[in-house]
Amino acid sequence: MTIHTKVRPIANLDPMETASLDELRATQLKRLKWSLKHAYDNVPFYRQAFDQAGIHPEDIRSLEDLGKLPFTTKADLRDNYPFGMFATPMRDVVRVHASSGTTGQPTVVGYTQNDIDTWADVVARSIRAAGGRPEDKVHVAYGYGLFTGGLGAHYGAERLGCTVIPMSGGQTEKQVQLIRDFDPDIIMVTPSYMLNIADEMERQGLDPRQLALRVGIFGAEPWTNDMRTALEQRLGIDALDIYGLSEVMGPGVGMECLETKDGPTLWEDHFYPEIIDPVTGEVLPDGEYGELVFTSLTKEALPIIRYRTRDLTRLLPGTARPMRRIDKITGRSDDMLIIRGVNVFPTQIEEQILKVERLSPHYEIEVSRQGNMDMVRVRVEACSNEVAKDSGACEELAKALQHGIKTYIGISTKIEVCGVEEVMRSVGKAKRVKDLR
Repeated sequence: MTIHTKVRPIANLDPMETASLDELRATQLKRLKWSLKHAYDNVPFYRQAFDQAGIHPEDIRSLEDLGKLPFTTKADLRDNYPFGMFATPMRDVVRVHASSGTTGQPTVVGYTQNDIDTWADVVARSIRAAGGRPEDKVHVAYGYGLFTGGLGAHYGAERLGCTVIPMSGGQTEKQVQLIRDFDPDIIMVTPSYMLNIADEMERQGLDPRQLALRVGIFGAEPWTNDMRTALEQRLGIDALDIYGLSEVMGPGVGMECLETKDGPTLWEDHFYPEIIDPVTGEVLPDGEYGELVFTSLTKEALPIIRYRTRDLTRLLPGTARPMRRIDKITGRSDDMLIIRGVNVFPTQIEEQILKVERLSPHYEIEVSRQGNMDMVRVRVEACSNEVAKDSGACEELAKALQHGIKTYIGISTKIEVCGVEEVMRSVGKAKRVKDLR
């Protein structure tokens, strides 16, 4: 019997990581022209959008011309649910992922085999930029399934040649047991859950500094440099930021480099970035804060043109690599909450409330931090004071709403059923969310 050793093709820097800016821009323009034509020829939505704007792909002769094209939004993806934005036949789509949308309907992302290979390459490149090497063991604690985090990290670590420990999320005690027993070199997880893991390590009397763990690659939610300091001091590791979003590819759109730790370098040979004024849509110069927009340059199944991420940041010059970096995400230009790495909109919770009979549509959401974890409390009114006074009925209603939110949105909540008019009313635009974090 033949034993096959691991293939380790991405141990060194990709040539594009050391290319000159002239080489990079030439590659971007060539790939951009292909991507625009591919989208126009194969996606009715883009053909219609380009035609309405009076623009043809052949009119784009420079990277600066990209600003003439219309934007793509999450609403456009939802309106074409499930596969209307795909540019290849389903026979060529080898995998589908999805992320939640504002109505509870997911936004669907498809991948050809080439897309999967590209994704694995950029995540491998990202782990390499974080100091990862083929001989490393990588503990993946991102969720597996339709969420892109787990499988994206997994395939990238394998592409680099690492040994992957596919733990997924949850089961904190077991997470710590496997970290203790398997002694991984790298962990990929949300920063807030890493703090939870650290708490469990302390509870078990485990000193993380005695472990092999040296690098944490943290993403799927915004986190600050203060959080980096806390993680590094507490765990004795290097804490680095990975950036991505499902609609553009998944994790690995950008990665902070170990040698600089100055914001994620965007892999611009695959994802072309812009910063726009979130109100006017005007393209802003590098260095100015605004909304981050991406155009895919190599995606086959789901090309994405000028996708509005709603993430607020700025583009900075390259340091460890010639490609540009983004600053820490300062917030979002919409009302989306990020709860333990899950995108949550108030309207999603409202949708679940409306599905439960004997609950009124009057509610408020309170987000706080208990220890290291985000906690969500929903206060919602019963349809009558008679129902509110019945403790058994209130408990039943709370469980039903809890179940609906967990099943369709993916987060755990504490539900408080109140009497009529106990939830504060708003004058004008309703303010549903109280974020105490």
